[in-house]
Amino acid sequence: MSVTHPHDDQRTLTNPATLHDPTPFGYAHVASAPGELVFVAGQYASDATGAPVPGDFAAQVELALANLRRALEGVGLGPQHVVRLGSYVVDHDLAKLEVLGKALYAVFGERLPAQTLSGVAALALPGMLFEIDAVAVRPPAAG
Repeated sequence: MSVTHPHDDQRTLTNPATLHDPTPFGYAHVASAPGELVFVAGQYASDATGAPVPGDFAAQVELALANLRRALEGVGLGPQHVVRLGSYVVDHDLAKLEVLGKALYAVFGERLPAQTLSGVAALALPGMLFEIDAVAVRPPAAG
């Protein structure tokens, strides 16, 4: 599968040979980029009012990632600018890890940012099964 890398993807993603290959799990060990840090608050499967949208884990992951993309687009950025993700999964198990991994590859392609995944008992609102936050880097202005 061919992955197109936008010209403004200035991230350096590093997986040291002295560590395991994390790509099957949906992340890189280290990500860096020149520019201004941009912090995106936790995004979850929410409607326009902020109410959680009911659904199974896969549906909530898809909507949360769509909301993450919208948040990034709101400041002129995209997935290619993300250097770190924080994922929070209620009642984490290997089946959920597989669902999340596939969803992350769909958004980020083969250039997966660094990520920390936390299994949690509950999230902020009833019915939330997944939440994701991000750190992105706005590239320095050319000139």
